[in-house]
Amino acid sequence: MATPMKYICFVMLLAILSIGFFSQVDGAGECGKTTTPDNEAFKLAPCASAAQDENASVSSPCCAQVKKIGQNPPCLCAVMLSNTAKSSGIDPKIAMTIPKRCNIADRPVGYKCGAYTLP
Repeated sequence: MATPMKYICFVMLLAILSIGFFSQVDGAGECGKTTTPDNEAFKLAPCASAAQDENASVSSPCCAQVKKIGQNPPCLCAVMLSNTAKSSGIDPKIAMTIPKRCNIADRPVGYKCGAYTLP
């Protein structure tokens, strides 16, 4: 009687582990299920000059988009390091300063973003 109970427990354990594994592999990326960092990067077009020159002023449309995307720090990080941002000539080191330059109070200060840290 003990042997069938062991098999039942083993099968239950496998089922629980399988459910946990498959629930994590849902296709969602840093920015959610419906968008990619490259798509979100297009929304930061108003930030182009501010992300290339740390002395350039940051426009209010740029700050609004950064604040919106910055509510999800992993997404903001992925956007600033995305292929779209890189191909647009964005300097990630400068781009990381935009939330601070926008005076966003609830920005993710100290968040590690690749080799960069949000100031």
